[in-house]
Amino acid sequence: MSRQCNAAFVVVLLSGCTTLIPPYTTPDNSTLPAHYQQRSGKKSEDAALTSAADKTWQSYFPDPHLQALIRQALLHNHDLRSAALRVRQAQAAYRIERSALTPTVALGVDAKRSRTPADLTEIGQTSTGNEFKAGVGISSWEIDFWGRITSLNEEALQQFLATQAGHQAVTISLVAQVADAWISLRELDKRLHLANVAQANQSESLRIFTRRFEMGSVTKLELTQVQTLLTQAEALTLQLQQQRDLQHNAVNLLVGQVDLVDANYRPVADQTLVQPLDAGLPSDLLINRPDIVAAEHRLRAANAHIGAARAAFFPRISLTAFGGLASAELSDLFSASSRAWNFAPSLSLPVFDGGLNQANLDLANVRKHLAVVEYEQTIQSAFRDVADALANQHWLQQQLSVQQQAVEIQEERSRLALLSHDRGRSSFLEVLDAERDRLQAQQQEVQAQHALLRNRVALYAALGGGSRHVPNAPLLDQPSSTLFSDIAEE
Repeated sequence: MSRQCNAAFVVVLLSGCTTLIPPYTTPDNSTLPAHYQQRSGKKSEDAALTSAADKTWQSYFPDPHLQALIRQALLHNHDLRSAALRVRQAQAAYRIERSALTPTVALGVDAKRSRTPADLTEIGQTSTGNEFKAGVGISSWEIDFWGRITSLNEEALQQFLATQAGHQAVTISLVAQVADAWISLRELDKRLHLANVAQANQSESLRIFTRRFEMGSVTKLELTQVQTLLTQAEALTLQLQQQRDLQHNAVNLLVGQVDLVDANYRPVADQTLVQPLDAGLPSDLLINRPDIVAAEHRLRAANAHIGAARAAFFPRISLTAFGGLASAELSDLFSASSRAWNFAPSLSLPVFDGGLNQANLDLANVRKHLAVVEYEQTIQSAFRDVADALANQHWLQQQLSVQQQAVEIQEERSRLALLSHDRGRSSFLEVLDAERDRLQAQQQEVQAQHALLRNRVALYAALGGGSRHVPNAPLLDQPSSTLFSDIAEE
């Protein structure tokens, strides 16, 4: 018996010592440019600039009302809740695979009573017998001699880590979506305010011109021109109010609750809504962007699956063992002479499987190549996101400068047109054109201002904003009450 136990011990030691997983090599990223074409600034010029990955969303979005909305979204948004639950699902799958590395030891107590007919016994008489067993046993435990289970365990681990990184990516994306939607809502508020002011001014002008028309000092044409300008302002007001209601609903959907947006709230100055960023180097994206990290973990998982597919070509060794007590009489079950054991190793070697194992190996290799392509594509998409945001930032700043000048010019033109009309040097049509163009210029200025703000939000997300401070989703061994609260507090 001692020889057999020693042999089993040696087999157990050898299990898991071999793995057929190919050596992992990170795909070549030499095609990634060394610098962005448009730069947001140099660290040597502005030491205050901080990388996006190190800047939390609380510090990047200092407005208290926006912070409250983001915090509520992190607590109640359904997409984020789904991502957190997928992390728990992947963790459970990993624990299932990991459990296969160790034998399942079960305590069993069995009792059996049987009757054998006389024509089936050697003595020609009916026989009745009992069998009682009590002990511990191992049932069909596969000894991982070629690393098949180890490979599957590594694959499940990498998939679990990929879902964790995916959860971080969803968190960053949600923060950016809430900020973008809220800035869009504030833009519509400002545009609506300008339209309401214009409508009020045109209503007052219509009252004055109606009175003048009744006194015969203005013509019917001039009165209809004022009425036309008023209806245009009213139409714009209604359009903006419709857009604002829809945007309000969009914010509530992201936040996960209804009526959290305070319609009477006035944000801090636009220039302090977001903080300056340093885009860094393109290579920083490889460690700062959670979607790239997730893609690499999926690549590692595909690489590990090749090891499991290779191990399927080799013999599979499993072990069934029992040790305990056995007796034909219950009264003798716990006597010294009732000790019993059995040790039953088995070996299975695939001889003919119709090409199944080879097809599985080919499939695993194809999936790895596909994971490489997806990894490279994710990197290229991330680089484009940053490059687009930097390019937009460069041109939007110039557009905003032009729009600000345009507003100043249109305000001066409106003042001069009204002065010229009051002195009788020009018709009121010039005043109407100047007022219409001024309102349009003001609307465009507000749009340019908030387009720049939204682009800064996009740059923050593209750079993996706050990724070094975004916590992982709570795992299965953590209380359910902390499933989302820890994320919102970070």
